[in-house]
Amino acid sequence: MATDGAMRWEELTGDEFPQAVATAEGVCLLPLSCIERHAHHLPLGTDMYIGRDLCQRAAALEPAVIFPDFIFTQILEARHCAGTIAIDADLIVRLLDNTCREIARNGLKKIVLVNAHGGNNSLIRFFLQIQLESPRDYAVYVAEPPLSADDAAAVKAQWDSAIDGHAGESETSAILSIRPDLVQRDQLRADDEGMPRGRLRSLREQGVSTGIWWYADYPTHYAGDGNPATAEKGETLLAARARALAKAIRLVKDDTETMRLQDEFFSASQHGPAQA
Repeated sequence: MATDGAMRWEELTGDEFPQAVATAEGVCLLPLSCIERHAHHLPLGTDMYIGRDLCQRAAALEPAVIFPDFIFTQILEARHCAGTIAIDADLIVRLLDNTCREIARNGLKKIVLVNAHGGNNSLIRFFLQIQLESPRDYAVYVAEPPLSADDAAAVKAQWDSAIDGHAGESETSAILSIRPDLVQRDQLRADDEGMPRGRLRSLREQGVSTGIWWYADYPTHYAGDGNPATAEKGETLLAARARALAKAIRLVKDDTETMRLQDEFFSASQHGPAQA
């Protein structure tokens, strides 16, 4: 078993697993990512590598069991790009729910979703709400903790790009820190490919959305500019995010109210509210 607190599920033996659950105080980190194009210069598994690294760093600060990379999430908007793994929407939800039930069956009753893919932002909120569909003996959390004031200032000060979002300065810096061998810097371009096309701007300015919004702005799955990226910037970003996530893990460990309220809710939904 790892001595730094970063206990990866697949690296534990069956004999070690019960002690890992105890050491983690019942908390499991579930890193959500996907396999998709990241411009010309980054690997398809960029989000996977970042999610894995973030969980590893955070669990080294605040012990938790880390579930294997969960790559089967929402990425339908990249189906036109080679290498993308896009799963049917209903299957995504069923698989994620089934995975959480299996995590809980193995004794980890507090499951923290750690999202490393922007395309999952709506999915994870929906998934939280459907936890109220039926009674369960575990709780699901989404951890999106803010950086400390000092870390936020340090991270913000290092960026050179005005627009950054996908395979741009921040993600390229992160991969340069995690897996520099996978960054093809010679494929970075000096044109404006990563700038938004603005093809649905008139709708979006009036708060009107469609499912094709990402493709409308970024058809080649490149948002920003990876040229200013450095490994040092990536290290600063990842370390700051890990510190914030570790604090969130501690809060989840200390939380007793969520399960109490969840049980109260399910009792009331099945039998009616208790009489005063």
